[in-house]
Amino acid sequence: MTREPDYTIEPMTLEDIEAVAAIEQSSFSDPWPASYFLTELSNNKLAHYLVARNQGKIVAYIGAWIIFEEVHITTLAVEQAFLRRGLATRLLETLLEIVLPMGAGAITLEVRPSNTAARSFYKKLGFQECGYRKKYYLDEDAIIMTKQLLPLP
Repeated sequence: MTREPDYTIEPMTLEDIEAVAAIEQSSFSDPWPASYFLTELSNNKLAHYLVARNQGKIVAYIGAWIIFEEVHITTLAVEQAFLRRGLATRLLETLLEIVLPMGAGAITLEVRPSNTAARSFYKKLGFQECGYRKKYYLDEDAIIMTKQLLPLP
């Protein structure tokens, strides 16, 4: 029987950007440059970013903006060798533990129509496809997915 390694989840720091950018580069066809993460951590008061570490090495990350009562996922990626181990779910759950006390009532994101694995993952967590953003990506539209976190008033 093999034992899964332990993971820690903590806020992303400036020192984490290089490792996060490397995962970003290997995960997306139109990746953010490291400078975007620097701007998010240094200048965006709405931003919340977390990293997952395995034996001290960053293996996954998530980013979100908290805008009024809505959490907007900006990015989520897991290093290829660590896929399908529950890390994305743990990152999202940890993020929600942070933002729910801030009054977040819904969570949204954009995903490529061609990214069937991500769409399936989010649907499994209760997200619903609720619209499109035309030309959101350089080469295709985006599907907007959302999930209510608190009951509507």
